[in-house]
Amino acid sequence: MRQRSRTSQRSRTITTKDDHQNGSQRTRNTAPKSAAKPIKQVNKETLKIIPLGGLHEIGKNTCVFEINDEIILVDAGLAFPSDEMHGVNIVLPDVTYLRENHKKIKGMIVTHGHEDHIGGIAFHLKQFDIPVIYGPRLAMALLADKLEEAGVSDRTELRTVRPRDVVKLGQSFEVEYIRNTHSMADSFTVAIRTPAGAVIFTGDFKVDHTPVDGEYFDFARLAAYGEEGVLCLISDSTNAEVPGHTPSERSVFPNLDRAFSEASGRLMVTTFASSVHRVNMLLELAQKHDRSVFVVGRSMLNVIAHARNLGYIKCPDDLFKPLNTLNSCPDEKAMILTTGSQGEPMAALTRISNGSHRQIKVRSGDTIIFSANPIPGNTIAVVNTIDRLMAQGANVIYGKRRGLHVSGHGAQEDQKLMLALTRPKYFLPVHGEHRMLVKHAETAQSMGVPAENMVVIQNGDMVAVDDDQGIRIAGKVSSGIELVDSSRNGIVGRTVLKERQQLAEDGIITVSTTVASNGKLLAPPTVHLRGVVTKHSQADWDTKINQVVASGLRSRWNEVIDTSGKQTTVRWDGLRSRLEEEVRHCVRRELPKRYPLIVFLLQPIEAEGSLQPTELPKKRAVAV
Repeated sequence: MRQRSRTSQRSRTITTKDDHQNGSQRTRNTAPKSAAKPIKQVNKETLKIIPLGGLHEIGKNTCVFEINDEIILVDAGLAFPSDEMHGVNIVLPDVTYLRENHKKIKGMIVTHGHEDHIGGIAFHLKQFDIPVIYGPRLAMALLADKLEEAGVSDRTELRTVRPRDVVKLGQSFEVEYIRNTHSMADSFTVAIRTPAGAVIFTGDFKVDHTPVDGEYFDFARLAAYGEEGVLCLISDSTNAEVPGHTPSERSVFPNLDRAFSEASGRLMVTTFASSVHRVNMLLELAQKHDRSVFVVGRSMLNVIAHARNLGYIKCPDDLFKPLNTLNSCPDEKAMILTTGSQGEPMAALTRISNGSHRQIKVRSGDTIIFSANPIPGNTIAVVNTIDRLMAQGANVIYGKRRGLHVSGHGAQEDQKLMLALTRPKYFLPVHGEHRMLVKHAETAQSMGVPAENMVVIQNGDMVAVDDDQGIRIAGKVSSGIELVDSSRNGIVGRTVLKERQQLAEDGIITVSTTVASNGKLLAPPTVHLRGVVTKHSQADWDTKINQVVASGLRSRWNEVIDTSGKQTTVRWDGLRSRLEEEVRHCVRRELPKRYPLIVFLLQPIEAEGSLQPTELPKKRAVAV
């Protein structure tokens, strides 16, 4: 087992900009035999650990650490919406607790650059400042773009770290970055020293002995912390149900190579844009098989650019060709590297499959490789994309049996190695659905951690841990989700989401009518039934609603007339409510279920001898 880190074996201190002003300092610890002493020797303090996301789910990983009225955040990710979240693009954790305690926040620790770990940061910075964010070079490069695009780059300061760097946040937290291996380059486990003791937060990891970039898991540092004493291990549970070891990322190379060799025409390959190791292998294969690379998709272009600048992807410039030259490239010499492996509606491959992409159309004889497995919840979208591509004559290569994808998360034996190296007193499984957390806890028990020294929790649970009282759930903070729609300007509330779900399931009925100031209808009401199943024709509905509105005006007009002033006035809001009630009763008699109803009441305005309708007052919707 190789345990050598590529970092230098010399210790040095790195002073960063404004270190003396904000009390933040970064040190590189390269001594594998011993670790720095804890901040305090007497562990009487209680550490609070509050995951706001990432439990009983996959995604939006966000964790709060709090002690002595100081808070640090570890990661702040997003998740993707389920099918019933109509119009929602992004799912975020509820960060009410952070908004209410923003003055305690001393900074953030980022473990790596996947969207489920950094995708929420720009949105949170619109609500509260974070003094400083530390993270790997690749993650910080990607994050800088996100913050600039969102207009919040002035709400924090980004600082990059390298393996074995130690950063201090406030007076209570020292964090050492320990290189691990994952599906994304530049990924870290972190050791968090607090007055209560040392905590190991694994982040996403697997044990890869043949990493694509040659950056080996720094087992020596984990073992050093285990020798010193780890208060609590907080560990990735994603593959806790999978026995054995997760294969190396390099294991997919021969299968991809075979697929490249068998492709006679154009070759399209889709994978996660953030899977830098996979992208690096695909570019290596493109060179081997003498194919020019045409990159499609904004996120893919962005990640490749940053990874090349930082040295995580090495290939000649002339390997890449502009997309507008694709048609002039011989089919057997072209490789299209694209986003869309998860069937995302606006991703490049999805648009190619449905014929809406402006520059790329599927041809008979194209070979399309899916070098990714569907994330839970995306299976139907992926299958539909594959069907559309095959219907157009493409040879689509996909599925687990092909060996074109491997997970970035450790299986049970990888998790056991983490437990064996760190030897924690207490254990907290995170990052996974409930059954994964339970299974990971069982694995920890098999490695000698007593059942009473671990808890399986939910988002928002406040876990307290110290030497005196052990580990326990000490309370709960506000938790849940915040939904962002395509505008990315505001949060979609529960009421809005419920209305969208009802509209999608039932349709909507609208009635628009214009009434003069004397209570007379100026024109028959206009009725629209959108998405409503009915046995009546449109003409029948026009007649029924016309009769109902006319009758309602005759019977209820006197109820909305105000004669207390010098001149008679009409309470238009009251009139609309009464007409709404009459229409609602009619619809309920004719239809078997309740439907959303919107009634528009318009009053004419006299202007230069003509009548111009205007909506008075504002519309409102009711379920009938």
